[in-house]
This record gives sequence, structure tokens and C-alpha cells, in this order.
Amino acid sequence: MPDLASLKTAALEEWQLLQNNTQPVIYFGMASCGRAAGAVEIRRAVEDTLDENFLIARLVDVGCIGPCYLEPIMDIAMPGWARVSYGQMTPAKAKKLVAAALKTGIPPVEDALGVVEPIDNRQTGDLPRLFDHPMLKQQTRIVLRNCGLIDPEQFGHYLARDGYTGLQNALKMSPEEVIEQVRQSGLRGRGGSGFPTARKWELCRSAQGDDKYLVCNADEGDPGAFMNRSLIEGDPHALLEGMLIAAYAIGANRGLIYIRAEYPLAVTRLRNALQQMRENGLLGKNILGTGFNFEIKIKEGAGAFVCGEETALFASIEGKRGMPRSRPPFPAVRGLYGKPTVNNNVETLSTLPNILRMGAVWYSQFGTTTSKGTKTFSLVGKVRRTGLIEVPLGMTLRQIIFEIGGGTEKPFKAVQTGGPSGGCLSSEHLDTPVDYEALKAVGSIMGSGGLIVMDTDTCVVDIAHYFLEFIQKESCGKCAPCRIGTRHLVEILDRITTGNAEPDDLETLERLSVTISQGSLCGLGQTAPNPIMTSLRAFREEYEAHVHDHYCPAGVCKDLFQYVIDPANCTGCQACVRVCPVDAIHGELRQLHVIDSSICVRCRACYEACRFNAIEGRPIS
Repeated sequence: MPDLASLKTAALEEWQLLQNNTQPVIYFGMASCGRAAGAVEIRRAVEDTLDENFLIARLVDVGCIGPCYLEPIMDIAMPGWARVSYGQMTPAKAKKLVAAALKTGIPPVEDALGVVEPIDNRQTGDLPRLFDHPMLKQQTRIVLRNCGLIDPEQFGHYLARDGYTGLQNALKMSPEEVIEQVRQSGLRGRGGSGFPTARKWELCRSAQGDDKYLVCNADEGDPGAFMNRSLIEGDPHALLEGMLIAAYAIGANRGLIYIRAEYPLAVTRLRNALQQMRENGLLGKNILGTGFNFEIKIKEGAGAFVCGEETALFASIEGKRGMPRSRPPFPAVRGLYGKPTVNNNVETLSTLPNILRMGAVWYSQFGTTTSKGTKTFSLVGKVRRTGLIEVPLGMTLRQIIFEIGGGTEKPFKAVQTGGPSGGCLSSEHLDTPVDYEALKAVGSIMGSGGLIVMDTDTCVVDIAHYFLEFIQKESCGKCAPCRIGTRHLVEILDRITTGNAEPDDLETLERLSVTISQGSLCGLGQTAPNPIMTSLRAFREEYEAHVHDHYCPAGVCKDLFQYVIDPANCTGCQACVRVCPVDAIHGELRQLHVIDSSICVRCRACYEACRFNAIEGRPIS
């Protein structure tokens, strides 16, 4: 069996050769976000350029470095030069950049984002550091430290970046000492509830039973959330090393990763990493000669949102319908297959190698008094700079949205934190610190880390309707408050958004929301009304406009507004005429245009096309 120390020595030598780039190296962002934006085509165009011009370069695939709005991202590292990053690539642009760099020996500095890491005395062309980019500068990358920098399918890359050092340190301690390190670090579960990780482990460690399980919840089901997927795609060994540390601490000999089948790239990279672990003595019997035995298997889920609840997840693994059960007994005492089980999510487990590598005191310096460390978020919606971020807990929503995310094109309206079960927070909450207690105090939750930003073109009633419809469809139906109550909530919101609301519907909406949150069996039902309750609190006047005035101020609910052209702003440019799919707009060039509301389908095409703010939504007359 290979010795880990010798493997690390060889891996570090290979990594240093890559970093020294004695030959040209071209990096491609090959996570799902990059692939969706065209990274595969970019890579193919570069390969063609190399063949056509008889040029030689090493091609390396990496994960998502974070700024998804800049994808596809490609980096060029020329001999003597630092690694230069380029964004929003096209095949033609990639061909031009690579051909110029390889023929001149100098990476083009025009349109470059910056240098990834200025190493030693490498030339940078006076380019700024990529990590000084406004989206990256205020981040603290601990969990994401390797993402976008290493090839996730190369075991040696992870080893060269101090991979499995945390495991080696843990195996030199007793399990109780490992748990104490995690307690001192202040790590709390990153799956949503924020339960102290060490406390959960302690309960399982002290539970009776020879067989114990460790389950990784990678069933990321929130709309707009992709933190776990990106982390696995960019650094799968971080998760797997974390699982080994956790299993050793709680005394588990079996591990399962429950991951949705809709994450094929993440699954592929996990399977590849598991095979590498087996080949190098990091799985199975007598791991690293310490007598520690542990095996990991993958279970692909069918995408049921309710299986984010741990007892429903266990039922799914056991081949049953994914439905939660009453507690106690708690999973740490009686979980998967009736055995003591710890369930942690991807980010929680991926944090462990860093804590055991650098120490609890080091990790606890980040965050707040009660919420230690960092948290990853998917920043999406109407924000200018969308993507994956990692920030210290305690950073305010204002800092995240406006300084990291660049704010919104149109005036900011709200942010939904915590996914469909989270809360809709208005501008008055922008200075709220993002930590477990502060978000709870304003009626929201951390959740797994989704942040959906809205501007004035967003209707909060429509958003609440979207989330409630999602939750209602995902309800397992086991308890009546969730099964029946969420359906009634959706029906009321249907009436409100279509102009058929009754005067007492808002009161019914509030009363029913309280009943569902207090009477449901699991977290899905208990938090289901959050989008309604928080948006009603912050934007009650918008609900009242829908109910009493039969008008949608944001111009989203199609039955509650009509588009009209303001004569004072219309220039007659005909941009709206060209995009209208039903020919509802009439007017000669440079003359006032008119919208025929009888055939307008309110598709927003004209509204988006108008550069003069001449088109606006008004109540139906």
C-alpha cells in the first residue's frame, strides 16, 4: 500500500512543476456553471487552435472559482508569467487569446480579469490580483480554498495543497480530542438549523451500538442554491476527508453520501475520488495503519425536497418513501437502519479538514461570538454579480449584496434568505448581520445558503406564490397541516394574483400560516409559511394593492395590470414594435406608439426593450 508521506512528496513536486509552468498551461472552469455557459466549446476551440498552429500547451480542467456571471472562465499561464484569468469567453475569443499568447510568449493583458496568484518574481503585466476583484476581495475562502485552482479529478493536486493533513492530525488524537477540537472551533451545522456539530457527534459517540453510520446530506433542493454542488465538483476530496474525520470521531464504520441524481458531474467526481482513496489506502480496513475502518457509498436520490429532512432522508436510503418521523428518538441514538447516526451536510463536513489542519483557535477567529467561521452562499437573482461566495459569518446583507454582488440595476426591493422556507427581507433589514441568531430575529433563517435578490421589477406576492407552490408540491403529505394547509395557502395566493381575492383573504392567509407552522410534523411544514409571513410583514401594501385595488404594482401578475406608453418619454424608436410577439404595438418611426391592450399578452418584451422608460404598467381601466 502506498505511503501517504511519499505520495505527498511526489504530488508536491508535480504541483510545483505545474505552478512553475515551464511550458504553457491553460486552465478551463469546468464546473456545471462553466459547462452551461459553453466551457466545453471553449476547450474544444483551444484544442483546435493548438492543432492548427502546431502549438503545445498543457490543458487543465478546474472547478468554479466563484464569479459565475463571468463564465466561461479561462486562465493562461505562460513561462515566466503569473496565471492570467479571462472571463465571458467565446470560442473565437479563446482562439485569439491562446494563439497570441503561445506565439509571443506573453498572455494578452487586454480584457484580462487579473492574475490568479502572482508567484515569486513572475511577470504580471501590471494586472491586478484576481482576488482583489470586487466580488472576491471581501471573501474569506476556507471551504472554497481549492475550488477553481486545482483539477478536482487529480488526487495529487489535493495532496499538494495539504490534503489529508487534517485526517492525519485527527488520527493522532483520541476521538474525544477530535470532538473537543470541533467544539472549540464553534462549528455549527451548515445545513440550516445551526445545531452545534460537536454536540451532535457527542450524542452519537456515547450512544450504545457497535454499528454506527455517518450520512452526508448532499440533497441540495432549494431553488437557486448550488453551494454543495459547486464544492463537490471543485474539490470532492475535501468532503471525503471531512467524512473520515467525522467517522473517526463518532465511531462510525459506514458512511453514505445522499446526493440528488440531477448532479451527474458531482456524482462522477465523487466516484472518481472514492476510487483514488481506495487505491491509496484511505478507505476500507486499517486506514493509514491506524486500525480505523471506514467505507463510503453513494446513494442517488430522486430529487424530493422533503428528503432534506434527515429522517425522511434515512427512509429514502432504506428503500422506503421519503417521509419524516416523529422524534425522539433522535437519529444520534436511533437513525439509519435503527443504528446511531450522524447526518451532516456537505459544507459542514468539508470544513473539518481545515479545522483539524489549522486548529480550532485559528478557525474560531472568523465569524461572530455565537456563529463562528465562514459560510458559502449562492448569490443569485437581480444582483449584478451572481455566483458562489464564501464570507465570514456576521457580514451584513448590505455588504454581501452591494459590495460583493455589486447591487441591482434597478432599485433594490428585497432578498430571500434560506430558500423557499426562508424569509423575504426588505431594505430595512440590509444591515442585519448574516448569522443564525440575527436572521432568526428578523423572521428568516440561514438555511443552506441561498440568497435570492429582488429589485422593483419583482412582485413579492408572485414570489411567495412560487415558493408556496414549490413547497406544496414537495410536501410528503404525512401530516394534515402541511398536506392540506399548504394547498389552501396556494389557492388563496392564486386568487390574489389573478384578481379574484376576497376582502378577508389576507387575514385568512395569516391565520392559516400560523396554524401550519405550529402544527406540522417536520421542518418543511413548520417553515413553509415563512415567505408569506415575512413578505406580508414587509410589503403588506403590495398585498393590499392586489386584493383591494386589483393591481400588481410591479407589473408581474398579468391579470392585474396593463402596459401603456407614456407620451412624454416615447421617442418612436420602434424598439418595442420589433420585439412584440403579437403585433400589439403600433406607431410610425419617430411618432408616438400605442399598445393595443386587447391583444397584448403582457410578456414584458417591450418593457425590457425600451431604453427610455416609456413603457409602464398601470391598473386595468
